[in-house]
Amino acid sequence: MEAYATASQVYAAGLVFARVGAMVMLVPGLGDASVPPRIRLSFALLMSLILTPLVAPQVVVPAAVSGVAAEVIRETLIGLMIGAILRMTLSALTVAGEVVAIQITLGFAQTASPSQAQPSATLSTFLNLIGVTLVMTTDLHHLFFAAMVNSFDLFPFSRTPPVGDAATLAVQTFAGSFALGIQLAAPVIVFSIVFNIATGLVGRVMPQFQIFFVASPLAVIFGLSIFALSLGTIGMVWTDRFRDVLGAFS
Repeated sequence: MEAYATASQVYAAGLVFARVGAMVMLVPGLGDASVPPRIRLSFALLMSLILTPLVAPQVVVPAAVSGVAAEVIRETLIGLMIGAILRMTLSALTVAGEVVAIQITLGFAQTASPSQAQPSATLSTFLNLIGVTLVMTTDLHHLFFAAMVNSFDLFPFSRTPPVGDAATLAVQTFAGSFALGIQLAAPVIVFSIVFNIATGLVGRVMPQFQIFFVASPLAVIFGLSIFALSLGTIGMVWTDRFRDVLGAFS
């Protein structure tokens, strides 16, 4: 190894790979379950080789093996923290899709989700695909690359990671993503409330009328129509939120 790289350079590359690999495993798009693990690992290795010359001067090789293991675990946790926060932001679209599906009686219509290892509501899968597409088409993945580089300035080597701050940020991001998902589904929620009240009044006024057989298809048709009309707003609002989250790291 000395003929090609020194021991400190190999150690630095390993630390960078531990952090970048953990981030790539969870980031939206590259970290989806539909992407083969070899592709994700190859991309993480390539990014590690690119970033190592930039951060190698900051690395100090520990004297003991226990120190090496502690540093690897620390870098992995930092990468998982950043990747998990970005994944939580994508979950806002999942929440919105699930809520819309429930409101228009399509909650049992499920399909395989590329971003998850289990089926989810069809509308939720659809919104997830839209989110990943917007990330790539609006060049937000460039901000992810910037976040990779700047993470080594935010969390330098050989320093104790801010576990308490990371936990607080994770809770705030999760709560904000859930609230954003409800806000994105708000037009359909308002329609569902009004429609259910109207059908309930019709059912009380005309007990012999088979309101269920009339209301069910109308709820699906009108609900999907309102959902389709609000797709543009959903995409813009979520893209702005994802850009803000990436901007905090980049």
